[in-house]
Amino acid sequence: MDERYDSYCAADRLFYDSLGSVTAQPGFAAAGRALPDGWQRESTGDWLLYAPADGTLPQQGWKIHVSAGLANAERVLTRVWDYCVPRGLPFKVLRGPRTLLMRNSKYAARDASGKFVTVYPRDEAELELVCKELDELLAGEPGPYILSDLRYHAGPVYVRYGGFAARYCVSEQGQVVPAIADDTGTLVPDRRDPVFHVPAWVTLPDFLAPHLAARNAARTDELPYRIERVIHFSNGGGLYVGRDLRTDTTVVLKEARPHAGLDADGVDAVARLRREAESLRRLADLPQVPRVHDEFTFGDHHFLALEFIEGRALNKEVVDRYPLIDADATEADRAAYARWARHVHEQVEEVIEAIHARGLVYGDLHLFNVMVRPDDTVALVDFEVAAPVDGHRRPALRNQGFAAPRDRTGPGVDRYALACLRLALFLPLTPLVRLDPAKAAHLADVIAGAFPVPRQWLTPAVEEITGRPTPDPGTGTGPEPADRDAGTDRQARSTRGGGADRGREPARPGVTEADFAPGRWPVLRDRLAAAILASATPGRDDRLFPGDIEQFRSGGLNLAHGAAGVLHALALSGAGRWPEHEQWLVRRATSPPSGTRCGFYDGLHGVAYALDGLDRRQDALDVVDVCLRQPWRDLDHSLRGGLAGIGLNLLHLAERTGEPELRRAAGQLAERVVEQVADDPGGEISGGRHPYAGLLRGRTGPALFLLRLYESTGDPALLAAAEAALRQDLRRCVLRPDGALEVNEGWRTMPYLGDGSVGIGLVLERYLRHRADERFAEAVPAIRRAARSPFYAQTGLFAGRAGIIAYLAATTSPGDRTAALDAQVRRLAWHALPYADGIAFPGEQLLRLSMDLATGTAGVVLAVTAARGADPADPASTVPPGLPFLAPAPVTDPPTPGPGTPELPRLGGGDQPDRRPGRG
Repeated sequence: MDERYDSYCAADRLFYDSLGSVTAQPGFAAAGRALPDGWQRESTGDWLLYAPADGTLPQQGWKIHVSAGLANAERVLTRVWDYCVPRGLPFKVLRGPRTLLMRNSKYAARDASGKFVTVYPRDEAELELVCKELDELLAGEPGPYILSDLRYHAGPVYVRYGGFAARYCVSEQGQVVPAIADDTGTLVPDRRDPVFHVPAWVTLPDFLAPHLAARNAARTDELPYRIERVIHFSNGGGLYVGRDLRTDTTVVLKEARPHAGLDADGVDAVARLRREAESLRRLADLPQVPRVHDEFTFGDHHFLALEFIEGRALNKEVVDRYPLIDADATEADRAAYARWARHVHEQVEEVIEAIHARGLVYGDLHLFNVMVRPDDTVALVDFEVAAPVDGHRRPALRNQGFAAPRDRTGPGVDRYALACLRLALFLPLTPLVRLDPAKAAHLADVIAGAFPVPRQWLTPAVEEITGRPTPDPGTGTGPEPADRDAGTDRQARSTRGGGADRGREPARPGVTEADFAPGRWPVLRDRLAAAILASATPGRDDRLFPGDIEQFRSGGLNLAHGAAGVLHALALSGAGRWPEHEQWLVRRATSPPSGTRCGFYDGLHGVAYALDGLDRRQDALDVVDVCLRQPWRDLDHSLRGGLAGIGLNLLHLAERTGEPELRRAAGQLAERVVEQVADDPGGEISGGRHPYAGLLRGRTGPALFLLRLYESTGDPALLAAAEAALRQDLRRCVLRPDGALEVNEGWRTMPYLGDGSVGIGLVLERYLRHRADERFAEAVPAIRRAARSPFYAQTGLFAGRAGIIAYLAATTSPGDRTAALDAQVRRLAWHALPYADGIAFPGEQLLRLSMDLATGTAGVVLAVTAARGADPADPASTVPPGLPFLAPAPVTDPPTPGPGTPELPRLGGGDQPDRRPGRG
């Protein structure tokens, strides 16, 4: 699970959103003071910035952070305000208590935790004075330790060297990240790791040396424990496998940081650790519960040493055993899995009942907290929210795929989670029932059809989740459900952006596989479009359609996560044009905010592509003009945000407009792309510290760009460079036991369109239309096997079933292509949810609905359009259906450019590359 998403679930019940965009959030009283003459206030994301109107600051330097907790934040801010304003010191503060809580919550980013106020001194002399005086003013005030900073004395004042101005560069991993200038003036990443770091060219001020020495004085070798490996980190602390050096016993060490890792009630990790120790001692006679080995403190961090349980988390066991990821799994395979899963559930049910018998509620049952021992017996871990039955409240920290709704307390919290577990063991999609409890019945139907499990065995889980008995077949009716959780509230929701109040929604029909049958496509398309349009918030500046959390980093304009991708998909499908929304996009794209990216999927080039497809060519060229004024040589090679995507768009627009300058610009980018992909650092793992494989971030995107250029020019050097790039990505693929070829990420394999193997397969097939290659030809059917799985965890275009559908629709596989494609389209119903008067899909992590192209409903529209085609009654689109730049390639060699067509620069001679098969 990607823990970043939890912070974006607090602002809205149905969509990912930032608390910084919710204007109704109560603020701090001190932050609302009247500003003195000559001062100005600016709102930026989660922050409120205060500064003298005529003041100037360097672009980077030493900054001061002040930490605070919920109880003392108002007091701390008042003192900082009273200190900074008379001295003309610029500062910023988190906009309200809810934002402070989320910034310090258990799953918040560790590098930003604790930062409540930031003060910007003008030079090192002022830095020293401000640190000294603020430390005196705030002595004794508690707050979370800021991991990325150096603490000044023992108070809430910290320092770090970093950027003041918003500047960006591309990291070694190809990410656009905040930047500072090194000693040569080159922009480099502004490191924001959860550890204090001084850039190599920066000298630590002398007055900070004692504080650095004090920080480094703490030595873990003084403890009677040795940490052997990290299990994981959260903002509340770390979880480690360790060894008690006194007894040579393997233990699990659980760390808790004071004032950090807050839950929804504001309780910190230390308080929860103490409660966990109490609960575990109360349950010490249960063999399915780890025993307390020791409790101790180190510095101000608290530790609990627990019995080490040999085994694996249930979620990993499910992934390894799950038969629905293998298209060739037999009935015997599914029956064996069903027996194992039911046995696991029976054991978990027994231990939960035993916990209740001892007067406690577990409160945090989900797939990650069940350990499966080598003998298939189970144990439960992580008791930090366990609490007595008497006076029980709903846990303030929970896994959203198993969390009980508001009306459940006491043992009912665990019974609800057991019901979710019963479904999740067979179809791990239970986050969907948080968005619509009625989905539980559909999931149960799918399970009963896919596994030899009686529907009656699943019925109690459905009834527990929905809060109502199964309808009587004779009447089709049942009692109304009890009040459900926030994500399922049927009350009217304001669009907060100019949309009309829709009032109480009427009862809506469920979504079944019949809705996705071939003959139903025009009706389905209109229901998808209705949901998308109902979600629009044209009164907002940051986004038009709700989508992935990436909107709050790359903006709400782009093709992947912004308005451009949604409007492109709607128009391409025949769902119509929406001039008001198009104008929203044009206004912002032609005058983009600072920091807007220029890439194809993450920036303005994708916007230009979409506008051209909407017959707004001049607007598209205006946006391209904005892009061409930006520096591009330091961008990476990728299709997502780098040179390959930009080059493809320039070539596309050149072909559409006949503009020679666009063709020349594409040729210049091609030279740089060839240079970049020629340098392959090697290795057979994708992602993390290794080069990425795949269509969006790997070498496959550049290969597509070079192939398109080859088709336009006939330059054989381009074809050779494309071949080399594809070999690099194939080296980072691995054959699964079922014969499917997928991208190898070391800890998992990926079949998906964006970073997985089917994106590579699309471009391999395009290459093979021009030249035979034994290794590529072997890879194609193995990749096609990766597109046959009955189950994909998500539906997104880049990392889910929609991308699989787009791949199947674009390839020319013989035989059962139609049947395989139709089956994948029908299974979209597994994730589909009713929204407004239409159908919508959840985004990444399945916690909220998404309407964007990369992760949500617009991506489904694009993929099914590629599979089913647009409405024949609509005028033909000027853009081919399917993925950009991946329309069928010409089979014959491209013609030599005529005298009226400007030639692109040739990238080499006509030597033929080595054709030996095998990995790169």
